[in-house]
Amino acid sequence: MSDYQWRKSSYSGDASNCVCLAAAPDGTVRLRDSKAPATLVATTPQALRRFLDAMVAGSFEGAGPA
Repeated sequence: MSDYQWRKSSYSGDASNCVCLAAAPDGTVRLRDSKAPATLVATTPQALRRFLDAMVAGSFEGAGPA
């Protein structure tokens, strides 16, 4: 896990509550919450793009707790 070069949004500034992304050597993308960095989610770049596109489109509005 320490081999990854983690990136966070420039909009996060110095905040410690953000999602960080890293490219893994196998071509997948790793995501982690800066408050719980030991927990990782692995996905493909294509699946992450589909998820982000769906978020922008509002597909998840009203789907869970705010």
